[in-house]
Amino acid sequence: MSTNYQVIARKWRPQTFDDLVGQDHVVRTLKNAITRNRIAHAYLFVGPRGTGKTSMARIFAKALNCSAGPKADFDPEDPICQAIADGSCLDVIEIDGASNNGVEQVRELRETVRYAPAQGRFKVYIIDEVHMLSSQAFNALLKTLEEPPAHVKFVFATTDVQKVLPTIISRCQRFDLKPIPVDLIVARLQQIAAAEKIVVSLAALGSIARMADGGMRDAQSIFDQMISFCGSEINEVDVLDVYGLVSAEKIAELAGALAAGDHRKIMSIVDDCDENGRDLFRLLVDLQAHVRTALLEAIARGGRTDLLGRLADSAGSAPTGVSMTTEQLTRLLDGLREGEAAVKHGLTEKINFEVTLLKAVEASQARAIDSLIKQLAALAEEIPAGGSDDSEKKKT
Repeated sequence: MSTNYQVIARKWRPQTFDDLVGQDHVVRTLKNAITRNRIAHAYLFVGPRGTGKTSMARIFAKALNCSAGPKADFDPEDPICQAIADGSCLDVIEIDGASNNGVEQVRELRETVRYAPAQGRFKVYIIDEVHMLSSQAFNALLKTLEEPPAHVKFVFATTDVQKVLPTIISRCQRFDLKPIPVDLIVARLQQIAAAEKIVVSLAALGSIARMADGGMRDAQSIFDQMISFCGSEINEVDVLDVYGLVSAEKIAELAGALAAGDHRKIMSIVDDCDENGRDLFRLLVDLQAHVRTALLEAIARGGRTDLLGRLADSAGSAPTGVSMTTEQLTRLLDGLREGEAAVKHGLTEKINFEVTLLKAVEASQARAIDSLIKQLAALAEEIPAGGSDDSEKKKT
């Protein structure tokens, strides 16, 4: 049996700037810096997990140390680039901030930065999860970070920038990597599926991308697990069953029931999801995203939309005509958000979920007191005017 199998997340890890998905603003800046020879001595990559922070750091190290470099459009088959990808390059030192967070490790780093690079032009220190360093370690790093030798570059990555000392951040060029949009994750998974000869439906990829929450690595790991479960053919129902997700159509149907205030239908859908072992907290999160989409359309269309009603009609016939204002959608979304803690941490998930939905419906149907006062004031202004006209008519 072959033992050289690599998981998809490692096999398809980005190797060049062009392979990175959804971080064009960072790629463009780094490419320009290399092309114009404006390479800083320290960089800080900030972002959620699986968005490409460490991959970006390695690719940047390749661009700096490649043959005839620094060069943004380097050849990934270059020996030095391959050594960096394999983790065997002596000049690219990757440090795990979580397990090397003491002041002693930083002092050792300060000693090694003095030595010239062995293979490339620069020694690149990549410190992952840099926020895990202790305060003493940060302070020991300050002087070296501010005035490192010309042949040394630092690249830091973190998922929690609030824990990084401001004095460290001020010495770095900071780049914020954003969650990757669903459509870009789906497109990337389609490329991988074609190369791996996996037949997978677009709906299944959409469900995987939704569950990944903007992380490409998470999406690839989920996809890898689905291949192990299903083999060479993956359908949406397989993804839904394995991870307890609710289909996009069912989410739309539930959103339409909320918009219409149909309590019976709401309870029926919840019963069906619970009986089929669906993750109700995940359903709540997906439902919020769905309502938010309607809210954005209402804002774009001047304050009203029937998007929830339209999406609730899965039969493809005419829209159901449920029209909601931005105020109603905002109250509905706020009601769903307020129930998150109860659904996630409560002892009775189903009951808490049902109560959250019903409260959100009631909130969406309520009227804000200030809008009622404005409406009554407008009516009050019209009545005297109408009354004086009538009195004038009677006098004549």
